[in-house]
Amino acid sequence: MDIEFVRSRFIKHFDGKTGNVYVAPGRINLIGEHTDYNGGFVFPGAIDKGIMCEIRPNGTDTVMAYAIDLKDRVEFKVNDPEGPRTSWARYIYGIIQEMKKQGVDVKGFNIAFAGDVPLGAGMSSSAAMECCFAYALNDLFGYNKVSKWDMVLAGQATEHNYCGVNCGIMDQFASMFGKAGKLMRLDCRSREYEYYPFEPKGYKLVLIDSVVKHELASSAYNDRRKSCENVVAALKNKYADMDIETLRDANWEMLEGVKAEVSDEDMKRAVYVLGEKDRVLAVCNALNAGDYETVGQKMYETHNGLSKDYEVSCEELDFLVDLARKHGVTGSRIMGGGFGGCTINLVKEELYDKFINDTLTEYDNKFGKKAKVYDVVISDGARKLC
Repeated sequence: MDIEFVRSRFIKHFDGKTGNVYVAPGRINLIGEHTDYNGGFVFPGAIDKGIMCEIRPNGTDTVMAYAIDLKDRVEFKVNDPEGPRTSWARYIYGIIQEMKKQGVDVKGFNIAFAGDVPLGAGMSSSAAMECCFAYALNDLFGYNKVSKWDMVLAGQATEHNYCGVNCGIMDQFASMFGKAGKLMRLDCRSREYEYYPFEPKGYKLVLIDSVVKHELASSAYNDRRKSCENVVAALKNKYADMDIETLRDANWEMLEGVKAEVSDEDMKRAVYVLGEKDRVLAVCNALNAGDYETVGQKMYETHNGLSKDYEVSCEELDFLVDLARKHGVTGSRIMGGGFGGCTINLVKEELYDKFINDTLTEYDNKFGKKAKVYDVVISDGARKLC
């Protein structure tokens, strides 16, 4: 993203004065899908695509906001009890309210923002917006007294309270805490996290967007959560003397012990979750050793589990992963909840051009759709630029 472009729009649409510029990134998740609500681990990293804003206090009680990419302008009072109806402006309004709860005395301001996080590709443009705005308000009005974790929680609360999305914390966490060349293993239960090196020399990290989103995604997601809860209930009943809250607390022997008590479908879901727990820990060791071949192998294993046991893949995503395997790509899998969206691919540089060209051609021939390609680099989290 270009600071000068954002600044030129800011100057044009407001009073000709400049402000401060902030940025927050989108994210990828290398491994650890459908583990958050099972108390497990996720493995995100911030990327070199995100949201940039320029902001300046205006001495009033009014927010004047301009969405550069949408060419849309909205004004509202900081203390408006309802807030704006425009969906993108709800993120600004929500962050203001949540930061005020943290003791930040937010006054009126002018803001213009733009982004290069592809919408709908699973890189969390909304979390990037929330973290960008929270970081800016904390710097301008809060004198940086609000912690990064509290800004993460303000972003999550904005989704819950003002945007109608009951999300977890991974997206905001990655956008706020990201570091260049580092992935983060986040414990979704304790919120403990650890940085791991991710500098795969000789490889590229690339997302291939299937441009597909199947309608059954939300109901199927709820079904899978219910399956996990069913198995946990059986575990609690059989192992009443143990403290079992989620599948995170189970091991393979315990799972085998309740096999007769749960449906075959519920058992398949639990098999995936326990396998994913093991794979995340294996990737930790592989990254510390610089062993990207093992990382890639675990990515394929995750896709297989998501496709066969958790059944959240679709024909298009399986086709993209099969093409990756056929082209000798080191690792490939669904990224995100499934039923459409992107695959994430770890590709040796010498294979990259042929893999991308062949994939785009074969995918179009098979489905009549033009997949999109996004190269990503692991980058720093939310910050002030100037």
